[in-house]
Amino acid sequence: MKLYTMPGACSTACHIMLLEVKADFVSIVVNLRDKTLPDGASYLDVNPKGQVPALLLEDGALLTEVAVILQYLADRFERTDLLASAGTMERYKTLSAVNYIATEFHKTFSPLLRPFTPEDFKEQTRNMLLPRVLASLDAQLVHQPYLAGDHFTIADIYAFVVLSWARIANLSLEPWPTLDSYMMRVGARDSIREAYKSVVVPA
Repeated sequence: MKLYTMPGACSTACHIMLLEVKADFVSIVVNLRDKTLPDGASYLDVNPKGQVPALLLEDGALLTEVAVILQYLADRFERTDLLASAGTMERYKTLSAVNYIATEFHKTFSPLLRPFTPEDFKEQTRNMLLPRVLASLDAQLVHQPYLAGDHFTIADIYAFVVLSWARIANLSLEPWPTLDSYMMRVGARDSIREAYKSVVVPA
């Protein structure tokens, strides 16, 4: 498998997952500004969406979107600890958390990392929009160690990556103390340490 990624971006969640399941893969860093690959080829020839992540499978099929790739890898490698079996309520709880990260947290946070976002919208994001989402996550973690319950799942992989952007955006998590301990707990995993080993400045 080939993972097309950018270190520190949301695609890092897929990198972490590949390490968790001990998959045989190579990681290819994409220049998202120019939509090019390390050899100068156009990334758009691989993924017309022009975004990361993209996971190229052995049979030539291409998967995109973090939430889908995480689910695919959990199912393919039969990691029911990371995503419970189909038909179980535990699975749907995890997927509910994953979708919340994708549609509310990720999309709410990302404008803070874009240089072309108007400053007034950044302020609105920092002071109004993000606190609502962070408070929701914090409240969930008061009563359970992980987003989907009592054990680590794909939802925590995705959440950790997005929460890591707080440092880049100079956003303090102090108002949400549960999130600090959560980040330390999740960040201690070997897969996460390995994925971030060469990351200098997440984006």
